[in-house]
Amino acid sequence: MDQIAFHHDTVLSDVHMHLPGARHLMTRLNSVGQPVFVSRFKVLVEGHDNSDRGKVLDQKEKLNDPQGDTKTSPCQDEEKDGEGNVEPFLDEDGDLDVPHRPRENSAVGGRDLVCPVILKQSSPVIELEECEEEEEDRCSEGVLRIEHTMATTLEDVGKQVWRGALLLADFILSKPELFRGSTVLELGAGTGLTSIIMATTATRVYCTDVGEDLLRLCKRNISLNKHKTEPAGGEVRVKHLDWLQHSLCTDAGVEFSWTEEEVADLYDNTRFIVAAD
Repeated sequence: MDQIAFHHDTVLSDVHMHLPGARHLMTRLNSVGQPVFVSRFKVLVEGHDNSDRGKVLDQKEKLNDPQGDTKTSPCQDEEKDGEGNVEPFLDEDGDLDVPHRPRENSAVGGRDLVCPVILKQSSPVIELEECEEEEEDRCSEGVLRIEHTMATTLEDVGKQVWRGALLLADFILSKPELFRGSTVLELGAGTGLTSIIMATTATRVYCTDVGEDLLRLCKRNISLNKHKTEPAGGEVRVKHLDWLQHSLCTDAGVEFSWTEEEVADLYDNTRFIVAAD
């Protein structure tokens, strides 16, 4: 049977498709000519007040229904009459009418107009020091800035942000005491989002993947989010690791290679191995 190969199909993560009100602004082209975008992810602290959402929804319902203060619903009439049973709302066809959360209506009524602008063509070796101070000033404490590509072929899907990374990051944030002070190895780190979150509680994180361009993207994201890792004392080291190979690259002339000390630390002190897929 002939092997089927897809040469031109691209895939797009649903994370980049379903961000409400997201503006995907292209910042540059990477070394292989792919457009690079920036997305912001807000980390909600444990003390986040979810009751405000209900208040906002109540206000929106009042705005959408100007007569809401004067007219009463069937449920309210039944409560006043002392009846305990609440009849479901039905539409004109007799089907159950499920209430939905109201959405904000934009001025145009459609999607926001996005006009990507190419700011620069990156060199093969990205200068991390460029605009570093400016980027850190723009980043608030609870916001991550992640550079990524949008639609890629299957071999480059690591350059996008996927739901698995967000789920693993959420697990880390929910159990920080589990990883506190430990050494962690992440396989297939991709854009580095999970390693950045892990470094807020772990002492050292080895952020690994394959492909020089992907590892440079990962290293840049870690640099852009030092405001999250440095106050916690966490350290992220971006390294090349192909789990199909039996040994680690220790050639000093190769970018993202391992030192002998790092290899010893990896084998002796690694407490957790994590991966998001």
